[in-house]
Amino acid sequence: MSFWRRVCATIITVAAFLFCCVCVVTGHAWAGDDADARMMVFSGRDLWRNGAFANAGFVYAPGGLEQDGLLLKFLLAGGVYRYRAANLGGEHVIGVESLADVLPGWRIKRGDAEFKLFMGPEFQKHLLSPDDVANRLRGNSFGLRLAVELWYEPTPQTMLAADVSLSSIATSNSARVGYGWRVFDELLGGLYVGPEIQYFGSDGYRHLRLGAHITSMKTDDVEWSAALGWAEDSQRRASAYLRLNALKRL
Repeated sequence: MSFWRRVCATIITVAAFLFCCVCVVTGHAWAGDDADARMMVFSGRDLWRNGAFANAGFVYAPGGLEQDGLLLKFLLAGGVYRYRAANLGGEHVIGVESLADVLPGWRIKRGDAEFKLFMGPEFQKHLLSPDDVANRLRGNSFGLRLAVELWYEPTPQTMLAADVSLSSIATSNSARVGYGWRVFDELLGGLYVGPEIQYFGSDGYRHLRLGAHITSMKTDDVEWSAALGWAEDSQRRASAYLRLNALKRL
């Protein structure tokens, strides 16, 4: 019972934070337009057959989000996942994850390319049932995370987005590349549609995705993105995946 009490406490804490962030996303903006904005709040959901995750946070730029210079990113994420533990005879293990990042960074824009670099401390907590002592992500872990983001518009009608993230905690890492074509300029104010490839990994685990994304879809002053495709991991499990993100500049 102690495991499930800890699970419930973790889920409640994460859910409370995510609820607050969603309220901020749907609240009133502080700035008159994107050019004045100094903060961006965001929230996301990610689902596939063997995991469900949510995240929320903000990026603060003292000089403005459209200016080169200092950034501060705060991220809180959590989720539930399952995997087969080889050292437990292939038994399914249920994991509950919570994660927090505090990442100072820097923005650089050159022509049609925008780069963001972040690096800072990270905390992860993983509760496992049954307990898997061979899993390096078990329990509480402190580490360092490095992240790089790229947004590039090769032409007025195309975009390329890429990001890479690496943590010292169990060498957990991720990467994504998405390409898109601008469509529906007159009807929806312009959004990008195209293919994406995404990768997740950590010690002893790999996860690859191929799919399609919609990026920069706007409703009022909230910007949405979504992706749908097929995921497969190193344990030969496969299913569809769905990702939905929202952001708002303040």
